[in-house]
Amino acid sequence: MTLSLRTLSVATILSFGALTGAALAQDNPEVGGAAMFADKNIVENAVNSADHTTLVAAVQAAGLVETLSGAGPFTVFAPVNAAFDALPAGTVDTLLLPENKDMLTQILTCHVVPAKALAADVVQMVTDGNGEAVVDTVGGCKLTLKADDGKVTVTDENGTVANVTIADVIQSNGVIHVIDAVLTPKS
Repeated sequence: MTLSLRTLSVATILSFGALTGAALAQDNPEVGGAAMFADKNIVENAVNSADHTTLVAAVQAAGLVETLSGAGPFTVFAPVNAAFDALPAGTVDTLLLPENKDMLTQILTCHVVPAKALAADVVQMVTDGNGEAVVDTVGGCKLTLKADDGKVTVTDENGTVANVTIADVIQSNGVIHVIDAVLTPKS
């Protein structure tokens, strides 16, 4: 998928702001070749990740920039570009059409939990749940979290399993966990 001019414009504006906060990257992991800043919100950081250009374009098309820039707290399971590329051909382009905004919004909000859950919190929930924890998302989906041998997985209602590849990317309004699959609502 190609970046739109609008995506590049937003990314350029927000990137400039990120440059001024270099000292505030703290111990956050780098994502998509970019430093992630704990004093920036989810959207301000995501636009800098080369691995999340499709996600950013989708968030913009769904009109969720303001929501994910809000106070939160949010836990976002953020699929990388390769996760979107693995969907059937044409899926992303179809979802980005204005007439599919509601469907796109639901898919994206099924990646968002209305709480801040760090990896240690997820592991504790899984332990307390005897091997798994089911969490509700902003989009009305239920995600099943599991932890085994230091690896966390997220399973959607259709059985798609996403691996958390980068955990605990702290944001001013929550946390991002990078995942390798797109989660979808129950079909």
